[in-house]
Amino acid sequence: MAVPKRKQSRARTRSRCTHHAEQVKSITHCLNCSNPLNTHQVCAECGFYKGVKVMATKSDRAVKRGQVRQAKDARTNATQQEPVVEAEATTTPNS
Repeated sequence: MAVPKRKQSRARTRSRCTHHAEQVKSITHCLNCSNPLNTHQVCAECGFYKGVKVMATKSDRAVKRGQVRQAKDARTNATQQEPVVEAEATTTPNS
């Protein structure tokens, strides 16, 4: 195993360790909603990156889920009401 010949000075040790300090992250604002965010990141609030929608947000998914439910409910209501309407239509011409 290698053994150092001399003790390393504080200046040499500290100059080697200067690169281990944490860097301050720069913060920018979203072009769409002005929400603060890190650089080169997609905005979590609106899903935009450089002015282009690239990600579906939680609110977008909730809106879509509501639309799917309404469409499903409309389909089930239409299928339940059809037999009643047809039965009335067939009895009306005969009488």
